[in-house]
Amino acid sequence: MPAGRYAPSPSGDLHVGNLRTALLAWLFARSTGRDFLVRVEDIDRVRPGSAERQLEDLRALGLDWDGEPLLQSTRTDVHVAAIARLAEAGLTYECFCTRREIAEAASAPHAAPGAYPGTCRRLTDDERARRRRERPAAIRLRAGVTTWAVHDVLHGRYEGTVDDFVLRRNDGVPAYNLAVVVDDADQGIDQVVRGDDLLSSAPRQAYLADLLGQTAPEYAHVPLALNADGRRLAKRDGAVTRRELVDLGVDVLTMIAGSLGLSGDSPHEMLEAFDPARLPRDPWVVVPPGAPA
Repeated sequence: MPAGRYAPSPSGDLHVGNLRTALLAWLFARSTGRDFLVRVEDIDRVRPGSAERQLEDLRALGLDWDGEPLLQSTRTDVHVAAIARLAEAGLTYECFCTRREIAEAASAPHAAPGAYPGTCRRLTDDERARRRRERPAAIRLRAGVTTWAVHDVLHGRYEGTVDDFVLRRNDGVPAYNLAVVVDDADQGIDQVVRGDDLLSSAPRQAYLADLLGQTAPEYAHVPLALNADGRRLAKRDGAVTRRELVDLGVDVLTMIAGSLGLSGDSPHEMLEAFDPARLPRDPWVVVPPGAPA
């Protein structure tokens, strides 16, 4: 069964911007006859109890999902196997660069903004052996293209940079770009709705899916929630989590629905008139209760 998904990282409570994206992911999936899945992306930052609180918040918003939430940390063997397949095809190499070395190389003239410059791709066998003695290696993709195009429901055709991005970190943990592509394919997820700050990641992920013999999902990158200063919403901006807002007497679902031009007392009622073409394209500026307007 084709599916959409919501895949939060359990690093803290969800704020209203996160919940807004979750509602949109649910509406996109249900309006197109897809299953809706939840995946807890817990291979990086994890705060104890966060996953359970996040699931409680989704339920309180009126969202439901098919099957049990998948813990990404249970999939390490599958992620490692995918990296091995790429290595066998000659599509990986070891990288020993520090963050500082990458930053310095990225600031050099003619460097593509944000792209890894391929420093370790060009190491000799002797140089590689020497670097192994200095620090553990990350594994990078040996990309055969520099750009890749995807189609986005809200943004249309988008062509972005593809560099030699990390597949496995130097601590042995599979990287986000690898894990998300493998997990989406294995779960039958063919629709990805998420914040538009991740639009630039879509070409890398779609290209990797192609290398792994998978079909890239349909993308819909939705506008972010921002604070009054135009920065990404965060807990430091005041009462922005569901629990905080409920304590102040705010109906969180109504607040989110108003930002999207939706009406209804539940996600199921909103589903009846949901039309992606009518969604706002600009960020949602959130002014928490009690904050200066």
